[in-house]
Amino acid sequence: MEDTRLVTPHPRQEDTEIDRTIRPRKIEEYIGQTRVKENMQIFIQAARERQEPLDHVLLYGPPGLGKTTLAHIIAAELGVQIRVTSGPAIERSGDLAAILTNLENNDVLFIDEVHRLNRTVEEILYPAMEDFA
Repeated sequence: MEDTRLVTPHPRQEDTEIDRTIRPRKIEEYIGQTRVKENMQIFIQAARERQEPLDHVLLYGPPGLGKTTLAHIIAAELGVQIRVTSGPAIERSGDLAAILTNLENNDVLFIDEVHRLNRTVEEILYPAMEDFA
């Protein structure tokens, strides 16, 4: 009998594929968070009508509430790409500069665990958000 390990620290390819197929792609498919959805629909529609990028959005809450999923939906609804990173992965200001310079117009940048950004990196992010958004 083959020794198959069912519990592993790494996601299996078939699990990742299933996750992508069942993850909501439109705001109407997103379950729960009714008030958030209503507000996001207004913000997204306004950005589309202005033909401008969406203003900054801060999604917060405990793990598992759908923040990452909602960020992907926002990008899909706007018809733009999403760039995903995490606060701890951006160790130096040069890391952030590389991410920002590789963004295309109107792209969505999702920084998971943004509260864990290095203070030096935060000081670069804030002016970038003010000046280039």
